[in-house]
Amino acid sequence: MLLRMGSLNAQEDTKGNRFWKKWIGDVLPSADTTGKVFAKIYAENVREINRQIYSRQKRNKALNGSVQGLRFLIVDCHEQHTSYLCRCNLCCERKIGEGKKERIQYYHRNVTAMLVCGERWILLDSEMQRRGEDEVGCAMRLLERVMEKYNRAFDVVAGDGLYVQGRFFNFAVRHGKDVVAVLKDDRRDLMKDAMGIFKTIKPEEETRKKLYRQMWDMDGFTSWEGFGKPVRVVRSLETKTIRRQMNKKEEKITSDWVWATTLPKWKASTRTVVKIGHRRWAIENEGFNELVNAWHADHIYKHDPNAIDVFWLTLMIAYNLFNAFIELNLKPEIRRGRSRKYWALVIASELYATEFTCAGDYSGP
Repeated sequence: MLLRMGSLNAQEDTKGNRFWKKWIGDVLPSADTTGKVFAKIYAENVREINRQIYSRQKRNKALNGSVQGLRFLIVDCHEQHTSYLCRCNLCCERKIGEGKKERIQYYHRNVTAMLVCGERWILLDSEMQRRGEDEVGCAMRLLERVMEKYNRAFDVVAGDGLYVQGRFFNFAVRHGKDVVAVLKDDRRDLMKDAMGIFKTIKPEEETRKKLYRQMWDMDGFTSWEGFGKPVRVVRSLETKTIRRQMNKKEEKITSDWVWATTLPKWKASTRTVVKIGHRRWAIENEGFNELVNAWHADHIYKHDPNAIDVFWLTLMIAYNLFNAFIELNLKPEIRRGRSRKYWALVIASELYATEFTCAGDYSGP
């Protein structure tokens, strides 16, 4: 995972390299053996390794950042695998229309939790979605375990519009956590009431470089019957000036964001709710997108439910260790001007440098 090889077969191609003998004390297992072993590994043991990584960073005060004193956990779903042919006994299923016919598609999803502490983040845990289960139900199972093992790590849970459900908000409040989630037209009564009131009050304005923002904030809404408690709604109407690459002309783009939250105003200002709402995208940008594009996260190393789960958890460990190494072990002067991909290539080069050194053909330092 750390060498970003992308497949067990690619790893097996380096089986004769003495690098493995040096670091694991034995010859490298075959791709088939590795897949079989991962299908039998107890996932909780892998989760415990990741928890130790978190605990060590916490003790070293590397995860002390916050937004107005608040640390928040982002939960979101990622689909790793889809196929019409390849399946296992725990694959989720859905019908896909193709003309007048329907085909059954098999897939695997997981809900992952990312802890955001200021400008740093760490992947804490994940849970595979079961057949017949929705994303929110899977997220609640995940949070049961996360709140048991990392209860003091965060104050707020952030999610997209799918999480504006009474069962999820009640679940979080019952466990002593606040929630910030995107509010969409699905909650028509709450959205309609909020927009009606926002028209009667003057917004708070903010200008930052090429971004102009108008913010409305009102609490005490009781029109959401599914939650059963007063809720706060925050709206941010943002106009951003961008320059198109094709014609070099500036263009203004407007976006309208609305969030429902349980955070009281004395605990989080309007700007804090807006910042948390926007930082929810960290799990997409710094999380899933990077894992898929740079770490081959969507590759199914072995199509077995436990193996898929454990490989994903192992990838989280490699990702967290790599980020900790770059941000905490390398001085800013060394990092300056060098991308994360550069350091990934430096780490991978050690594999082949060791091979050439052992063979006597490497003349480098």
